[in-house]
Amino acid sequence: MSTQTTVFVSGATGFIALHVVDKLLREGYKVIGSARSQEKCDELLQKFNYNPSISTEIVPDISNLAAFDDVFKKHGHEIKIVLHTASPFRFDVNDYGKDLLIPAVNGTKSVLNAIKKYGAQSVERVVVTSSVAAQINIKGANRDDLVLTEESWNDATWENCQTDPMAVYCASKTFAERAAWDFIRENKDQVIFKLSTVLPVYVFGPQLFPEPSKKELNTSSEIINQIVHADKDTELMQLNGGFIDVRDVAKAHLLAFQKDECASQRLSLHGGMFATQDFLDIINEDFSQLRGKIPVGKPGTGKLITSKGYQINNDKTKKLLGFPFIGLRECVDDSVSQILKMEDMTE
Repeated sequence: MSTQTTVFVSGATGFIALHVVDKLLREGYKVIGSARSQEKCDELLQKFNYNPSISTEIVPDISNLAAFDDVFKKHGHEIKIVLHTASPFRFDVNDYGKDLLIPAVNGTKSVLNAIKKYGAQSVERVVVTSSVAAQINIKGANRDDLVLTEESWNDATWENCQTDPMAVYCASKTFAERAAWDFIRENKDQVIFKLSTVLPVYVFGPQLFPEPSKKELNTSSEIINQIVHADKDTELMQLNGGFIDVRDVAKAHLLAFQKDECASQRLSLHGGMFATQDFLDIINEDFSQLRGKIPVGKPGTGKLITSKGYQINNDKTKKLLGFPFIGLRECVDDSVSQILKMEDMTE
């Protein structure tokens, strides 16, 4: 694929998307990134030192079914690759439909319909950022006999998912991804592009552009950030699930459209299981300056926690992508090192 290929990245200011944009630029692609406001667009350009290979477009509300029309009216003839990363990932919501479900689904529909209207003969590959949330209904996540694969789907419905923010978020990713595959089936004679989806688990790892003044990080990174800033008596939320490093997620987004064998595939991005206790053990072992200041929990019990409940088999994805994922210790150590360095810069 030509190094002059133009790639459109929706939601280009996000945690994952920034790493994706960085890899694209390093590999010689031309990038058009969308953000919600002129201010965010300006910040994005500044972060990449006004690299001439990146430009921006404002898409203020992905809930609008015509949200991406103007982008593709303007650039549809040149865009060859679309990476749709924009989707809400937050739990402090008041209106489940308005804040999570509708933006996720309409955002996916609007970008695909814009391609159909204005880029049907130029866009060749589309990659949609989905989530393990689209593979599992969290109401059944504690089943020890449940093994998720690339063929697994969350069976939540629009009506029964609206019980709590986590269940709604998981459902939003499910409905958005299903909308993408439905679009392919319904429009196979009208568009030339092939679709791939990437389904990361909890995404950790360093920020591409650390901001020392920023006290709170993105939703997943904040889990580690809170541990670093906890005192030894803090009662931490006990989480467990699958993990993946953001640098591997970015790499997978590029391979998803670069490798022919990844076309029409769901790529399950899972590097292993984690529990909050694993984070505590690694941080206490590897950062002497935090030892005695942060909680210790019950050292060594992480495996007891992660051995229960659902497991993930993504051997198919690993074979398709063809690279080893970053391990938990390296992921956590790099994250914590960056957080501590940011603290030193503010002192």
